[in-house]
Amino acid sequence: MTASSAPLLIRMHANDNVAIVANDGGLGAGTELPDGLVLREHVPQGHKVALVDFKAGDAVRRYDVPIGFALDDIPAGSWVHERRLQMPEARGLEDLPMATRKVELPPLEGFTFEGFRNPDGSVGTRNLLAITTTVQCVAGVLEHAVKRIREELLPKYPNVDDVVGLEHGYGCGVAIDAPDAVIPIRTLRHISLNPNFGGEVMVVSLGCEKLQPERLLPPGVIPLVDERNVADIGNNAGPGLDVVTLQEQDGFGPMIATIMARAEVHLERLNARHRETVPASELVVGVQCGGSDAFSGVTANPAVGFCADLLVRAGATVMFSETTEVRDGVAQLTARAATPEIAQAVVREMAWYDDYLQRGSVDRSANTTPGNKKGGLSNIVEKAMGSIVKSGSAPISGVLSPGEKLNGRKGLIYAATPASDFICGTLQLAAGMNLHVFTTGRGTPYGLAEVPVIKVATRSDLARRWHDLMDVNAGLIADGQASIEDMGWHLFRLMLEVASGRKKTWAEQHKLHNALVLFNPAPVT
Repeated sequence: MTASSAPLLIRMHANDNVAIVANDGGLGAGTELPDGLVLREHVPQGHKVALVDFKAGDAVRRYDVPIGFALDDIPAGSWVHERRLQMPEARGLEDLPMATRKVELPPLEGFTFEGFRNPDGSVGTRNLLAITTTVQCVAGVLEHAVKRIREELLPKYPNVDDVVGLEHGYGCGVAIDAPDAVIPIRTLRHISLNPNFGGEVMVVSLGCEKLQPERLLPPGVIPLVDERNVADIGNNAGPGLDVVTLQEQDGFGPMIATIMARAEVHLERLNARHRETVPASELVVGVQCGGSDAFSGVTANPAVGFCADLLVRAGATVMFSETTEVRDGVAQLTARAATPEIAQAVVREMAWYDDYLQRGSVDRSANTTPGNKKGGLSNIVEKAMGSIVKSGSAPISGVLSPGEKLNGRKGLIYAATPASDFICGTLQLAAGMNLHVFTTGRGTPYGLAEVPVIKVATRSDLARRWHDLMDVNAGLIADGQASIEDMGWHLFRLMLEVASGRKKTWAEQHKLHNALVLFNPAPVT
């Protein structure tokens, strides 16, 4: 689509009194719209056009929701942007509809993928050696070791996809016993047990850090293969957790050599694993958006929502997150909860996050970025309405606090996380996702080393320019070349191909990997 194309507006609901411009390059002043309305000024792509005359104080509606109130009179045909709107107050957490919307989706059977079955029954989509770290101090040494492992050891173990160091910024210089310290500790613990790591746990420690290995991974947390409660006799007595402690080594060379020797033991076991046919119900998919624009809630996120329903129908697990980006739709979430108890758990997580933001002297409005606004999203209310549709229409069957693990829960799960791309992805890894879907309108090369990330572009212009970064072009929906249903099915089938290892995402091909970022609301000392 070009700027000279016929004017194309997208109106999400019959009650909306604004519509967004879909044309590449936007539309210029004087453009006559299909209903005869003439634009009073240039309106960029993705931005809103007033379809009626607004008086100061009038509600501006998109998604049939008041996304703001006009600060001054706005004539029809004008550009409606964030500087012309007063953001609504946040919905209170009282008197919400609790488990009032009953939705039953028909089962979807017969779909499979090729995955790695783990000893605990979970399934990986990749076969990776992950090396956990207890503290940032060891990151440089581990980086050297991982490079050597890739170059010298991996070629001997063709069934192992890669080796990844679980490097992070936590472990010391923190209030390790503060109440909220449980969040980063359990997050790192559960990441170590992600299905893509095959139950093999290896740890690199400095030795003097506050987060000691046995505190991070106490006996009993490694399912089935944890033998640390079985004491040997004599000199071999002691815990069985595989830890390399750098302060016990006689220099840099021995550090690297010890890590490599320990790694080879795990590589041998991982290499004995092979893919097998498993039902689609073994998928654990995290959905997220970043670099959002006004098309996110029109194309990519609705397609992901349709796909989420397909996954739930197939018996799989879907996690949606980003607390500040669904906070303004809390009534939708509590109404969709499968039980009143689950609805109350949603409220609990929202209330905790409200308090967390208040302690930092900010509110949910701090979420919206300059790029979001440049892409047409006036405020967090409008952004939230487009974000929440990623969750589809299925009942919410469970709620996770930050850093918690799924532990076999199925269906649609609300995993409470910050909206930060990197922190959300890290927490979804901890919960147990084996496949990640990431939608973007402004564009981001985001990727994770620990799990395949399927990137979905909201606009055809982005998909064309970033043709070697975006895996799916949902902009075809806005162009009229595909329906939401078509794109949802395409994404579902692509997930099965990626999960089976038959197709690699662009992020995997380029090895575009963002760092893990732990959510630590506790004090730093």
